[in-house]
Order: sequence, then structure tokens, then C-alpha cells
Amino acid sequence: MSSVKIAPSILASDFVRLAEECKAVLDAGADALHVDVMDGHYVPNLTIGLPVVESLRKEFPDAILDVHLMIDNPDEFAVKYVEAGADYVSFHPEASRHPHKTLTSIRAAGAKASLAINPGTSLSHIEWLLDELDMVLVMSVNPGFGGQSFITSSIEKIKQVKGMLESAGRAHDVEIEVDGGVSPVNARELVEAGATMLVAGSAIFKKASYEEAITSIRNNTL
Repeated sequence: MSSVKIAPSILASDFVRLAEECKAVLDAGADALHVDVMDGHYVPNLTIGLPVVESLRKEFPDAILDVHLMIDNPDEFAVKYVEAGADYVSFHPEASRHPHKTLTSIRAAGAKASLAINPGTSLSHIEWLLDELDMVLVMSVNPGFGGQSFITSSIEKIKQVKGMLESAGRAHDVEIEVDGGVSPVNARELVEAGATMLVAGSAIFKKASYEEAITSIRNNTL
């Protein structure tokens, strides 16, 4: 079976039943919970913040919480999310004044550090930071809203990220995560390009069976 990790995006869940929804996808075989934090400034949407991450950590002490910060001031808040319970913290280099410092701070606080790369963002943003990364999050839609269509040029970007990691000797210890429009239809191509973790929202939470949805994505990477 493919070793790809599946991280359902709770943005697509029913927030009224958030704990129940999270338990359901974890029981269905999810490897992590993907938590999108949006501030209404960096992206034109407002979602959840520290209290929800703290509550998720309390309710699911053994779950991997994959937190994606789509906020203007990640330098100020990244470590606070680690303290709240995040296992991974991704942020956008364009929003950071000192991405190297923030990456090292995340790791020093005990979490895995990641940079999120938008469809229009140059990979030069990560070129000199590869030694400080535990993951690269390749956005295959524009950040801010769920349910968008997959941007096909992201495939080439994933391949380039993989090549950069291989050249740096870090291909085996840095995850490549893909977020946006992920489905059973494109899962195999994403993994073949280099993805090791797939974020899926509507492709899981809008299906009748979460287990079948997760299994379908995973099986289509074989």
C-alpha cells in the first residue's frame, strides 16, 4: 500500500459537530487533521484560531495536528500554535519578516516547521531555507477558500520542490504536502511528482463514507 499520508481539512467539515467530524475521519484512517487558520487579512476569509487548536489537542491527544497559518503575522503567532498543540506549523514566506527565525523557533518549540508556497510564489523563497524545513506545503489552489479547482501547473512545482530537496540531500526527511483540489482523480499524479502528504477537504467531508473517501484517495496512489 502507498505510504502517502492523508490529512483531511477540517475547513470542509460541519463545524457544529467538529469533534464528532474529527473523530470520524481519524477512525476512518486519516493520518492527520489539517487545520486552516485564516485571519481575514492575508486571505479574504476568517476561520479559527488558537482556542480551537487547544481544544482539538485536548480532545485528541494522540492525533497529528497539521496547522496551516494563512495570517499576516506568523512570526508572532507560530510558536503560540505549537504551544497550543500543533505538530506541524506551516506559514507563508511572503507574510513573514524573518522566515528563518520563525522556522527555527517552531522547531525549537518542538514542532515540525513548514513553508507554504502559493501558486504564484517562486520557489526561491525556500532555496536558502531547506536546512530548516521539515515540510514544504505546495498550494494547488489560491489560499483562502475550500472547494476550489486544482491548478494543474502545481504538478511541475511539486517536481521542482522534490528536485531541490534531492539536491540538498533532504529528500528523505522533508515531507511534501499538497493542498487544494486533491481527489482520487489526481492523487497518483501528485504522489508520482513527489507528494508525501495530501490534504483533502471536500473530497472527504462531502462524501457519505469518510472511510471510503480516504481509502479511495490512498488506493489511487498505488
